Amino acid sequence: MCGIVAACTQRDVVPILLAGLKALEYRGYDSAGLAVLNDGHLVRLRMPGKVRELEAQTKVSPVSGWTGIAHTRWATHGAPNQVNAHPHVSRDSVAVVHNGIIENHAELRVELQAAGYAFESETDTEVIAHLIHRNLAEGASLLEAVTAATRRLRGAYAIAVLCRDVPGHVVGARRGSPLCVGIGIGEHFLGSDVQALIQVTNRIVYLEEGDVAEITPDDLKVIDAEGHKVTRRVRESDLSLDAVERGEYRHYMLKEICEQPIAVANTLEGRIAEGRVLPNIFGVDADRLLARVRHVHVVACGTSYHAGLVARYWLEGIAGIPCTVEVASEYRYRNAVVMPDTLFLAISQSGETADTLAALREARQRGYLGSLGICNVPESSLVRESDLILMTRAGPEIGVASTKAFTTQLAALALLVLELARLNGVAQDKLAALVKELAALPRVLSGTLELAPAIAKLAEAFVNKHHALFLGRGVQYPVAMEGALKLKEISYIHAEAYPAGELKHGPLALVDEDMPVIAVAPNNQLLEKLKSNLEEVRARGGQLYVIADADADVALNDNRGHLLKVSTGGNFVSPAAFTVPLQLLAYHVAVLRGTDVDQPRNLAKSVTVE
Repeated sequence: MCGIVAACTQRDVVPILLAGLKALEYRGYDSAGLAVLNDGHLVRLRMPGKVRELEAQTKVSPVSGWTGIAHTRWATHGAPNQVNAHPHVSRDSVAVVHNGIIENHAELRVELQAAGYAFESETDTEVIAHLIHRNLAEGASLLEAVTAATRRLRGAYAIAVLCRDVPGHVVGARRGSPLCVGIGIGEHFLGSDVQALIQVTNRIVYLEEGDVAEITPDDLKVIDAEGHKVTRRVRESDLSLDAVERGEYRHYMLKEICEQPIAVANTLEGRIAEGRVLPNIFGVDADRLLARVRHVHVVACGTSYHAGLVARYWLEGIAGIPCTVEVASEYRYRNAVVMPDTLFLAISQSGETADTLAALREARQRGYLGSLGICNVPESSLVRESDLILMTRAGPEIGVASTKAFTTQLAALALLVLELARLNGVAQDKLAALVKELAALPRVLSGTLELAPAIAKLAEAFVNKHHALFLGRGVQYPVAMEGALKLKEISYIHAEAYPAGELKHGPLALVDEDMPVIAVAPNNQLLEKLKSNLEEVRARGGQLYVIADADADVALNDNRGHLLKVSTGGNFVSPAAFTVPLQLLAYHVAVLRGTDVDQPRNLAKSVTVE
C-alpha cells in the first residue's frame, strides 16, 4: 500500500516526483523518498514522515536530475524510519521503489547474502535491488535484469527501477499491484495510478498483469508475462487536476462528504428512467447471465463490506434472492459451498484491493455462474477481470476514510437489486416506486448536508470520550457498523456497532454515563422494537444520540438524550441518507480532537497488500 512515481524527461524531474507523491500520499505516509540520476551519480533522499518532510529536505540538500523514481510508504516490513524508506539501493548503482509484498524475501535474502550482498534495511524490497544488480553484473540489460528478477519473486509487486549506468531509462513491472505509464511529449512517466500523473499528462497506458515496461524520454517498450513485446492501448483520462485538489475545503474528507449528492447523481445518470433500470448497464447481454441468478455471494473489505451487508437486506427483501456476504480476507481460506447459479459480486472502491482481487481470482475455480464487479476506478484490475461491471462514478476519493465511495456503492447496488428483482418477477409498479425513491436520493443527500452545524455541536460531547456504541436494526445495522468504523478510523475513539436487539445479550454491561450510544431510527416496522432498546440504555444512565427519520415517532424528553431528525426519502434509500450524519459526526469529532482527518495513523487508502 505504497505510492510510486517515476519520470524520464528532458527537464528536472524532482518537482514532478514531489507533486506525484503528494497526489499519492493517500496510499501511504509513513515515509517518503526519491532517487535521481545526476551527472553519472545516483543521488538518494529519504525521510520518515510525510511527503512534506521530504520536500523540506530537498531545500536543505538540493537535488536535480532528468531521470528519477520516488515513493511514499505505508509500512509492511520494518519500522517506518529512514533506513527502511524507499528507494532501496544496491551498491550505489541500482535503485528500486516497490509497492506490495514479496513473500519469499527471506530465502532470497539468504541467497543474496551468500553471494556477498549486504543488507541495510528490514524490508522485503531490498532483495529486488540486489537481484537486479546481480543480473546486471552478469551482462544483462536493465530491462532483462528486471525481467529476470521478477521471475524470482513470489507475491505482489509494482516496482520502478533505475540504474546509475543506464541514464535516461526507468523500468517498471507489475504483478498484483497497479502501475500505469504516462505518455508525454519527449517524456514518459510511471505511477501507481492516474492521480500521480495527471499534473503532467492525461494520456495513460495501463500495464497488465505480469507486464514489464521500459521508459525513456522518447520511447515506451512493454514486455508481457510471456516475454513477448506488446503494444498496450493509450487512453485519455477524464480525470481533471481540480478533482484531486482540496479547493475551499479544510479536508478532503469534508470535500468528499459534500460531493455525495453529485457523485450519486452521476452514478445514477443514464441508468434509470421512466420507473425502470435501463437495459445493458451491466454490459451487453448481461440480462442473460443475471436472469439465471438464484443466489448472490458478496465479497468485499471494510466500507465496501458494509455496503454489501446493506445489499443483502435488499436482495432478500426486495428481489427474493438469497445472499451471503463475506469479508474478502477470509474467503480464500475456507471451502465455500457454491450453490448452483450463484453470482460472485466483488465490491472495491479502488479495484486494486488485494484481498478482494485474490477472492475474485479464486472464485473462477469454484463454479460460480459469473462475476460482477462494482468499482470506482476504470481500468483497475477488478474492472478488467470481472465478467460484468458497474462503475460507481464517485470521482477521486483522497481521504482515507471512505465516504462518497460508500454511498455511490449503495446506489450501484440498488440498481443491481432492482434489475434482479425485475428478472425475478417482482411487479413493475413496486419497482417503479423504488426507482422513484432512488432517483430522488441526490436531493435527499443534499438535505442531510444541511444538518452539519447541528452535528458539529453534538460532536463537542465526544471529544473526551474513549468508547462509543452504535445501534441499528435491520438494514440500518450495517449503517451503524459504517458509522462506528468512521469514528474509530479518524478520531481514534474505540467504537463498536451492534444490532439493537443484542444489547441485552452483553453490550448493555458497557453502558453508563460515559458511554455515548448512537442509534439509527428509521420509520419502519422495527421502530417500536428499537424504542424499547433505547429505553434499556436510558434506564442505565446512558447518553443517547438518536438520528431518526423525520416521520418517525421518536421523542427524548430528558437531559440524557439528543435527537436529530433526518428526511430520508423513504425506507429503500434510507441507509444512504442515515450515513451522511454519521460521517459528519466522525469528521467533526476528529477535527475537535486534532487528529489527522485525511491520513489517519496506521492506515492507507488503497490496500494493495494482503
